[in-house]
Amino acid sequence: MEDQEASSLLERYRLDRRKLLEYLLSSGLVKELRTPSGPTTSLSPFDFDNLSADYVLDRLVSGKYTLSLSCAFWLFFPKLPKFVYFSSPIPVFGGVVDVGEARKKYLNELAYPVTIHSQSGTSYFLLSKPESVGSPPRRAPPPIEVKQTVEQVPFSSRQMDFFNAKDTATPLMQSKTAQRVKIPPLGLPNLRSGLSEDDLRESAYEILLASIVYSGAEIHAEQEKKKEKNPKFLLGLKSKREKPHPQSHSLDRHSQLIRTIRLQMQASYNFLGCKLLASRRLQLPTRRTNGKMDIPQISLGLLNSIFKSDFLHEKSYMQWKSRQVGVLEELLQYSANLAAPEHLTIKSSLEKIKIPEEWEMTMSPSERVEILSTIKHLASKLSSLPGRFGIEGETYYWTAGYHLNMRLYETLLLSVFDILDEGQLIEEAEEILILIKLTWPILGITQKIHDAIFGWVLFQQFVETDEAKLLEYAILELQKVASGEDDDKERIYMDSLACLRQDGGNEVKLSLIRAIFFSISSWCVGKLQDYHLHFSQQPGNFKRVMTLVSTVGIPTSGNYGDTKMQFTSFDISDKNSSKIIKSFVERTIETAYNRIASTVDLESKVERKHPLCLLANELRLIVEREINVFFPVLRHWCPESGTIIALQLHSNYGKMLKIFLKEVSCLSEDVKSVLPAAHLLDRDLTKLYTTACGSHNQDLHHYPIGEVAKPIILDWVIAQYSRILEWTGRAFNLEEWEPLSSQQRQAASIVEVFRIIEETVDQLFGLNLPMDITHLQALLSIIFHTLNAYLEKMHNQLVEKNHVYPSAPPLTRYKETSMPIMKKKLVECIFLDDNVISKLNQLTVSKLCVRLNTLNFIQKQIDMLEDGIRKSWALVRQSDKGTWAETEPQELTCDEEVDELFATTLNIIRDTSSLIISKICDFIGPKVVFWDLKYAFISRLYRGNVEGARLDSVLLHVDPVLDNVCGLIDDNLRDLVILSICKASLEGFAWVLLDGGPSRAFSDSDVVLMEDDLTMLKEFFVADGEGLPYSLVEQEAKFAERILDLYSLETESVIQMLMTASEQISLGLESQDHDHMHVLNVHTLMRVLCHKKDVEASRFLKTKYQLPMSSEYEDTPSKDSTSISPLISDLFKRSTSFHRSKKSHSGFNSFKKQIQEATSEIRNVGW
Repeated sequence: MEDQEASSLLERYRLDRRKLLEYLLSSGLVKELRTPSGPTTSLSPFDFDNLSADYVLDRLVSGKYTLSLSCAFWLFFPKLPKFVYFSSPIPVFGGVVDVGEARKKYLNELAYPVTIHSQSGTSYFLLSKPESVGSPPRRAPPPIEVKQTVEQVPFSSRQMDFFNAKDTATPLMQSKTAQRVKIPPLGLPNLRSGLSEDDLRESAYEILLASIVYSGAEIHAEQEKKKEKNPKFLLGLKSKREKPHPQSHSLDRHSQLIRTIRLQMQASYNFLGCKLLASRRLQLPTRRTNGKMDIPQISLGLLNSIFKSDFLHEKSYMQWKSRQVGVLEELLQYSANLAAPEHLTIKSSLEKIKIPEEWEMTMSPSERVEILSTIKHLASKLSSLPGRFGIEGETYYWTAGYHLNMRLYETLLLSVFDILDEGQLIEEAEEILILIKLTWPILGITQKIHDAIFGWVLFQQFVETDEAKLLEYAILELQKVASGEDDDKERIYMDSLACLRQDGGNEVKLSLIRAIFFSISSWCVGKLQDYHLHFSQQPGNFKRVMTLVSTVGIPTSGNYGDTKMQFTSFDISDKNSSKIIKSFVERTIETAYNRIASTVDLESKVERKHPLCLLANELRLIVEREINVFFPVLRHWCPESGTIIALQLHSNYGKMLKIFLKEVSCLSEDVKSVLPAAHLLDRDLTKLYTTACGSHNQDLHHYPIGEVAKPIILDWVIAQYSRILEWTGRAFNLEEWEPLSSQQRQAASIVEVFRIIEETVDQLFGLNLPMDITHLQALLSIIFHTLNAYLEKMHNQLVEKNHVYPSAPPLTRYKETSMPIMKKKLVECIFLDDNVISKLNQLTVSKLCVRLNTLNFIQKQIDMLEDGIRKSWALVRQSDKGTWAETEPQELTCDEEVDELFATTLNIIRDTSSLIISKICDFIGPKVVFWDLKYAFISRLYRGNVEGARLDSVLLHVDPVLDNVCGLIDDNLRDLVILSICKASLEGFAWVLLDGGPSRAFSDSDVVLMEDDLTMLKEFFVADGEGLPYSLVEQEAKFAERILDLYSLETESVIQMLMTASEQISLGLESQDHDHMHVLNVHTLMRVLCHKKDVEASRFLKTKYQLPMSSEYEDTPSKDSTSISPLISDLFKRSTSFHRSKKSHSGFNSFKKQIQEATSEIRNVGW
């Protein structure tokens, strides 16, 4: 129901539109009404549905006043609904209206939806469901060009003079977009009857129907009368978008194809004419009756059998009748085979048919039959004339009306293209071509003529749509024409189909096929004379066009006298072909260069770049397209085209570059832009030149860019040294040694340092200029000094680990007493320097971890930096090698020098980083145990008694430290740091056992508890297999285990071992094993006896060494102190692994004496 209402409303609008246009054209508002046949005042032959209302309104120009289209509608049609509103003004006093242009614009408007120009904006009607048309286009709209005003970019006066001189040779601004090259027309004789394109389309459709009838095929007419009322553009839109209705399946295949053809050709739906053809009312001959069919017979049969009553609208009938008269006039009235009286008879008869009042009202049916019989008699006379060439099926009208036949056939072939997408063939194209072939006997078409015209139609569609497939199809059709062989009769017949062309001021007479070749060749030549402009957007079409022009050839200049005009075919071995291609290349390159040079000055002001830089970049694009697209195709016909292009561009650009190079003194911004661009252009030109020369490789004279660039590049690199060092020092001084982020745990300063380094490297290699080993050496030197300065600063912030160990306690003997005595306070002789203490306080575990991460980052970045520099250097050398060939020994020597440079610079940085990592790892364990956890670990463990100060309470303080370390340190460094803490913890445990001082004494029962604690400490770091390897922890715990073994021995055994070790020293038989695991030495045995809670041990120490009792001393932990006595320090030197010196030149007595002296010294200083 809704569809019916919409159709009714649309039909009402069309009717009102016709009435309005009829009024505007007939009310005196039009000065002149033009048709293809000349000015006219009659509106009867016009179909207002096919005229553009916008065009008519535009042509009615008025200087007086205007009416809106809405006012005009309401003025003449008061009953028009008020919702119809138009804002377009109607001039009241108008001008000239060309009916042909009005029809053409109407056809163009069919490609767009119907719109209403309202005040609120432009709205439109949707003819289909929005969801069926798909998504909107995703591509962005074309940018809007905005004019910019910029300041003058300073250039040297000599350079500006050169560009101004170049600009005088060509226009200042020239479009870079390719302008469309028009296709020259074929030059068929003009239609003197004034038939329009619409008339040709309708007539071609009728001839196709008649040809199908002539072939004896059955046609079933479509009885959907409503379709006559539908607008033509609706039918066109439905041709591909809608599926056939179910009832269409009952039609035969011919009827379906005929409907498709009608929709494709946008022909009027003359269902009555189709019915008449199907029912043989026209009495046309058929192949079965051996009769010949021609166009006059079809037109006369239609005029004799179709009447005004067969049309729904009078206008349609008048247009149809006028078209039939025009066809008869074209073929009969101007025939050279009729006498003068016969010409007059034809003319007068056709005039009577044209006048509607006389033909429809004045004449009786018998008089109309008589006039048609007269015309038919004369037409039969011409039809009976024999063919000129004796070809089977030939008729008189093959040659007499070939100019109309070829136009009609071309119109028929256009029906195979989708009206909604003219770059695509419809699915039924092959079947339609079979039906179109039925018109060959009527229109005088042979296989070769069909191939030529179809190739011509495909070519024209390609030019309009840029669809490459159409060009390929056209080439195939034209290759058939060029390679086909003809018999004499067909060749003479095709030569008689003459076309007149204007070329060089001369009128050229060509056959139809040669005219087609000539038009296509002319278009190709126009494109190839500036192929960089025309094929830059679609370079793939260049090869196709070259194939096309090689197929049709190029007409030889001169020899324009007759139809035997010669065409130069493109043969690879033909010298003329090479000359023609050479002329195309030279003209294209010259035009492209002038086009770029004419605009580069203005572009340099807009982009603020030197003109020579922009010019080189544009020329590189030309060379790149030549190498990749054009030259591989051109070389088949003109192998030297590549050398011509390279030499021509090299010479033109070199003249300007020479002036610029004379003024270069430093690496300015202009130099940075011009020299790399010129260097890359020189490289590309060399590539093109060597590619074109092939085996005859010749050297191209290069621009002296390397000679100019190398000194100023070295100066620039050297100038970066002080700048980078300053930035590095500033970044380090601001460093607080906090991780950059949870993922990037290194310090921020090293990131900044490498950013500066990488920026310098990128700037250097980003110059894209020739370099040698000197530049690489200077660059690596800067990198080395920068990173070395950073590492030195980091190393200077570290502290030697011996500063974190606590002071050596006094040597005492254990003695239980019930009498309280006055204890002596320990007095420290040497304190740590304030600077050392400040450093130790700043070197927290977290900051040390960040330093380790930073060093690890340096090692990784050094590897990446080296790889990047090597790759960039290889590209530079490869570029130089491609431009300036070097010998193999020189390349080998250069590679060795490069490896040596990297070894003497970056490898040193790697080694230094590794040494600092090792030093920090050795330091961080003792720092945690002996400094950060001094009171929690060293001072607290086993203090007073073992049972009350076990190790488990100490590990509560160690565990958070390990968690903090694991959260901060990189994974590849974690085990090293944890191992350092593990070793220091075992050292601290051993320190408590040997250097625990007067507050610690161990009984036999305590040894069992201490062994359990040692096992607990080992398991703590093994962490059930998730920590350090068990074997590694066991190895580090060997020393502590051996000390506990000594405590497990009887006191007499330990004393005997001490006496034996002393005798060995006296006899010079002390073991030379300096392994820290060797505990059977005097120093260790002495301290075991001092800390042994045993009366016998105490008596021995008092008798032999006069050591004081431990109860006499206040063992208060001292802060920030080192070893108290140099003598004690010298006697009991220890390393981080508690390695004890065993070498001595005195015996046991001398050792006893030293102990006594040491004890006396301790007493005197007031311990």
